[in-house]
Amino acid sequence: MRERRARTARRTARPRARITSAAALISAAALVVPAPPAGAAAGPPTADTGSAADAALAHLAAQGKRDLAPLLTTASGASETVRFQQKHRGVDVLGGQYVVRMQRQSGKRVVTGASGKYFTALTTDTTPEVSEEIAVERAVDATLTRLDARQGQEDESAGAEPLTGTARGLVVLPRGTGVLTRHVTVRGTDPASGAPVLEEVYIDAADGYPVLEYSSIRTFDVPSRNFPTGPYDPNGTPDAPRPPAPGPGALGSGVRADGTTVELRLDRDEARKEYVMRDYSRTRDGDRKPIATWDARHRGPGEVAGTWPADLKEFGSATPAFGKEATETGAVDAHWAAGRVLDYYKSVLGRDGIDGRGMAVNSLVGVWDYGHPLKNAFWAGTTAAYGNGDAEYRPFSAALDVVGHVMTQGVVERTAGLVHAGQSGALAGAVADYFGAAIETDARGTSMDDPASGLLGETLCRTKSPRECAVRDMNDGRTTAKSFVGVGFTTDNGGVHLNSTIFSGALWDIRKDLDRALADRIVHRALTGYMTPLDGFTEGRDAVIAAARELGVTGKDLRAVERAFTAHGIVPGWELAIGVDTDRLLGRVTSDRTNVGAGGGWWVAPASNESGTEANSIWAGRTDGTGEKRRISPNDGRDHVEPATDGRTVVWVAYRGNRVEVLARPIAGGPIKKLYADRHGVHSPRIEGKDVVFEIGQRKGGNRVVYLRVGEIEPTEVQPASGRLWAATVRPSLSNGRIAYTDSGRVYGVYRQDTKLLDIATGKVTVLPQIGTPSGLGQTAITSKHVFWLVKDVKDSDRTAVRRVGLDGTGVVDISPGQGEDALYGVGLTASEDAVTVTARTPDSALRSETLSKLWQFSTDGSRKGRVSCDRGEQLGAAAAGGTRVVWIDATTGYPDLVTRPRPAGNCG
Repeated sequence: MRERRARTARRTARPRARITSAAALISAAALVVPAPPAGAAAGPPTADTGSAADAALAHLAAQGKRDLAPLLTTASGASETVRFQQKHRGVDVLGGQYVVRMQRQSGKRVVTGASGKYFTALTTDTTPEVSEEIAVERAVDATLTRLDARQGQEDESAGAEPLTGTARGLVVLPRGTGVLTRHVTVRGTDPASGAPVLEEVYIDAADGYPVLEYSSIRTFDVPSRNFPTGPYDPNGTPDAPRPPAPGPGALGSGVRADGTTVELRLDRDEARKEYVMRDYSRTRDGDRKPIATWDARHRGPGEVAGTWPADLKEFGSATPAFGKEATETGAVDAHWAAGRVLDYYKSVLGRDGIDGRGMAVNSLVGVWDYGHPLKNAFWAGTTAAYGNGDAEYRPFSAALDVVGHVMTQGVVERTAGLVHAGQSGALAGAVADYFGAAIETDARGTSMDDPASGLLGETLCRTKSPRECAVRDMNDGRTTAKSFVGVGFTTDNGGVHLNSTIFSGALWDIRKDLDRALADRIVHRALTGYMTPLDGFTEGRDAVIAAARELGVTGKDLRAVERAFTAHGIVPGWELAIGVDTDRLLGRVTSDRTNVGAGGGWWVAPASNESGTEANSIWAGRTDGTGEKRRISPNDGRDHVEPATDGRTVVWVAYRGNRVEVLARPIAGGPIKKLYADRHGVHSPRIEGKDVVFEIGQRKGGNRVVYLRVGEIEPTEVQPASGRLWAATVRPSLSNGRIAYTDSGRVYGVYRQDTKLLDIATGKVTVLPQIGTPSGLGQTAITSKHVFWLVKDVKDSDRTAVRRVGLDGTGVVDISPGQGEDALYGVGLTASEDAVTVTARTPDSALRSETLSKLWQFSTDGSRKGRVSCDRGEQLGAAAAGGTRVVWIDATTGYPDLVTRPRPAGNCG
């Protein structure tokens, strides 16, 4: 194995922030300058000369708010709104946006209000220590780890780079004094599933640790894959080719999926000698910004988002009457509905298109999911893309509320820019649902008192009733803050679909109580004039109430607006009312890309300080909650993460600059020992006595398991059976001098995966027996008597067995089945001498609290099974702590807390 020498890292203990969960990201908004009340004059009149941005900037400078760059100016009559991006020493501040509202009066501009996020405590240096190259490498490695894809792959493209990273520049994350990051967009293909990937990753520019990661997904329904629908780039170019000059316009017709015939506005393309779905009727004279509807030709999401295949064409017909194919693909619905959405925005809200400037709208129909029917729709920059549906679902353009939702996501991007993660992502989804349903309700003449008025996607099904078919229901009385589901960013991007109806339900109630057009204007004004990228539910409530006041709503109508939010539990401090059945050991731990550990009566976990202004440190405490917790790692400005312990010694990973180190220290105190150093990622360390095992990342290839004894200089690498690129040894567990792990790759031309057992003392490797031929292998766990691992037996099924074998390779048996009603979808595994605990989701396509990752515990022979906890939220990263006790990360409260229970909960029914 090649020699790896660690360079001495510069250690400067300077405060920096960590954003490790949806709630932590949103809580960054606390460090802002309070905005003056909406509607109150925030400054003296200024001369009505120059631009609105100049006038607004002068007003803010007089208030001491500097480092602001104009981002967007909108005008409606005498009203002007200027949105600014906060800079820190010339670097963009994530979520730092301020909005100034003005009125022109008698030759003067009067500032009527100003609000937003202006972070006042930022002092961080803006000189990066981590190179752009290292940041890209770390971002790609983080994404592979997040996808659980650092293993071998079966297809013939395994030698190619599955993911690539593109540096997007420096960004300051606004926690405490700020943390300077390098923003990297990672895109490509998941090597394990073949799904397209688009991740936004922020790498700490001082220590190289990924401090924020989320998927750029803006879909109508919860995606089964990572559809790449990247963030709006105002300097980018449209996806579709520039259309030709308008030809002779024509009125045509087509049949929608529900059988109704509708009028279509078309263009005569003389080069193609046919009528095409290209509508210039809503454009300015000579403007080439039409509504155009294109045939995706069964391409997948990754093939049409961010790029535009050269052979795509707008739907055409020899006559103005489009036929059966245009109906069955959803082209007629998409073209007709896009026009209805733009007409609504213009007539009701006075908005000229998605960007307020009449931008082109490209509808892309017939999108498939890599050979399978796609049952979803998504927004991709300038394109609304719709899945083709299947035997039960019509094309997703067949529902006007779906089209309205998808196009409104474009409006959200170009106004408030709500970050599509956590509460801000749920807020964006709520606004998109509201306008989608408002457009459809008005078009169909549905009464707001109709219980079905708040259904989303209810017309998509061919055989199911509307209520059975609906994806969401804004009239569901259960959609209150009490039903909030806490999850990490890896699940539904922090709950953007799971929790959206909490807020959209309140908005829909406002539309029931007020004149519907007035309600629509209030929500639109809140979006365009008050909301900013990191807003959560409470800030969203404040924005809507402020917008109502600005529009002259008073008295009982204003009380109705306030009452709607209160009825849905959206009040200051609503998160504090969420109940749990667990004991918290450590609050707000670092949850992304890291784990917690337990052993010998001790837990270990990474966390910042309570305010999030320090780099992560490793903390340890008693698993029964007694005694004081203690800091194990130095508080030296490095990120210390991924700890493990045997109750005597703690090992962990430390990030600094271009180096990653594995460190060890006794729990009782003493010197810190450096065990390993490299520039690439290190994951999943384990320790028992003097033996340490962990995974190391390969720049080109799958991970490798390595092991060493404390005090040794050079670790030993566990090589896969195949030396081919992307072959891997992964998911190690350690007990009594033995390592269990997964080996995957291609051997003699045949792809295979094996669970193996290595005896450290002798170097002997044993291939453990399987039952049948596994389709996939998951995490291992080892005790003094057995090896356990997760097994996926059927390729197209998500269900997994829990397999057990003796250390001598005999007695292979499944203690939990891989198929049938009792089978779990296991994603994590840990074991003690007395119990096996599985982190598992319920194999169900519907994402809700009951289907999120929960902890199930088995006796080692499988005779006993029960839930560890009955908490509502997502439960992750369990570590066996001896007997039946485990510690884990619980997101129920919206924050990732390290918790435990004195005994398993048993039956949560």
